Order: sequence, then C-alpha cells, then structure tokens
Amino acid sequence: QVQLVESGGGSVQPGGSLRLSCAASTFSIDHYSIGWFRQAPGKEHKGFGCISGSDNSTWYEDSVKGRFTISRDNARNTVFLQLTSLKPEDTGVYSCAAAPPGLQCQIAAYATWGQGTQVTVSS
Repeated sequence: QVQLVESGGGSVQPGGSLRLSCAASTFSIDHYSIGWFRQAPGKEHKGFGCISGSDNSTWYEDSVKGRFTISRDNARNTVFLQLTSLKPEDTGVYSCAAAPPGLQCQIAAYATWGQGTQVTVSS
C-alpha cells in the first residue's frame, strides 16, 4: 500500500520556524510531484506549495512565498517543507500528497495522501 507520513509539526511563537517532513514508505518519490496542503480551523483544505517530479521546480501560493521552502532528498525518500516567519494564520493541519509526473505540480492529480501533522502558531 502506497503510504506517506508527515512529521515535524508542533507549536511555535509567531516569527518561529519548523521543518516538516513527508516520507514515503512503500514507493520511490523520485519522479512524483509532491504537494503540500493546509487545513486551517474552520476552513477548507487548500494547497499552497509543491515540487515537481519531472524537474524539481517549485510553486508557492502568494501567502507563503518567500517564507516557505520545499525541497526533496531522494536518497532519504523524503520531501521537506521549511516554514519560517510563521504567522498565527499559518496554523492548521499540514498534509502532503503525491502525484505521478506529467502535469505541472500545482495542477497535478494528487491521489496518495498522508495523515497530516498539526502546526500551531501562537504567542
């Protein structure tokens, strides 16, 4: 069974940083696009960034551009999400998902999902 596992969430103060991991346990992520999604309290699940499986290009939604960075370590079969300059509105459950290559990662068909990890930004 294809599986993704997120880790690294926690509670931080505004302005703080976290690094989230998205690890694949049953398949190689080398050529998969990996997207990151967030569900804030009382809001819909929404994608905010991704890394392409074909050329490792990245896309970020405007609200996180310059603060969040997605990278890939194929040797560790893991994608990382570095969160910096965190704001209270970044609070939510962060999930990663995988899609086969072919489409730009921001419009890819994500079919394999992790369970999510909670990020809370509060003073």
